[in-house]
Amino acid sequence: MIIDVHTHIFPPDIIRGRDLFFGGEPEFRLLYGPANSKMASAEMLIQSMDENCIDRSVVFGFPWRTAELLARHNDYVLDAAARFPDRLLPLACLDLFSQRCVEKAEKVSLDGVRGFGELAVYTTGGNMDLVLDNFKQIAVLCREKDLVLLAHANEPVGREYPGKAPFGLDFYYDMARAAAGATLILAHWGGGLLFFELMKKQDPGLFANVYYDTAASPFVYRSDIYKVAAQAAGSNKILFGSDYPLISPKRYFTEMRASGLAVLDIDYISGENAARIFHV
Repeated sequence: MIIDVHTHIFPPDIIRGRDLFFGGEPEFRLLYGPANSKMASAEMLIQSMDENCIDRSVVFGFPWRTAELLARHNDYVLDAAARFPDRLLPLACLDLFSQRCVEKAEKVSLDGVRGFGELAVYTTGGNMDLVLDNFKQIAVLCREKDLVLLAHANEPVGREYPGKAPFGLDFYYDMARAAAGATLILAHWGGGLLFFELMKKQDPGLFANVYYDTAASPFVYRSDIYKVAAQAAGSNKILFGSDYPLISPKRYFTEMRASGLAVLDIDYISGENAARIFHV
């Protein structure tokens, strides 16, 4: 089974008229303002899955600041999962800056979501203490209900690009600490946090339930990252994520094979680890 743990879908009317939704949504404008920023509907995702032999995809929307847009997008994701129940695993997005974030998480957890994601903070500013407190309380909910958290992370050095958050690894380390005991997927190789699993005198339980997805890897790292990451954190903790529709899944499998990983490790990354986490 091949499972893609990191895909984005949008309602068709937002795809057709994205510029109508920029007001009051600086993060959406930042990521999707450029005309060449790719957006996809649920049907487009299913077509891509069929073309690339993907059995299941974990799917989510966008962390809108506007409550109505956030709820509407989550409803679209849930509806898509209901229409394609054997293909899509829905996560609900949340606004971590909202005072009502935890309340909304509790409400949507009753609607059949498999967890929450991609929880993201793309820009500085705002109450970061509230962000981490919300994240900690959502993690408690995930532990209680056996749900999965998927959070954005990115490397703190190198070239700039839309959506690259200006945080150091200490921020994502704090997120891992806040989520202790819950299943946490840190996107984009955890921004490199995975290499700190090698540190001595580390709380042995801190990274026990932390996983790392490969989303956007072909844009950021050489193919060597797969073998190095497997040595650092273990191939049982790496999850294939394409960041669809950003990059074709084929590029990931080509790079996995080029990295020199054993076939068994590729099987773990391609879907076996995700199947265990999401109970499919």
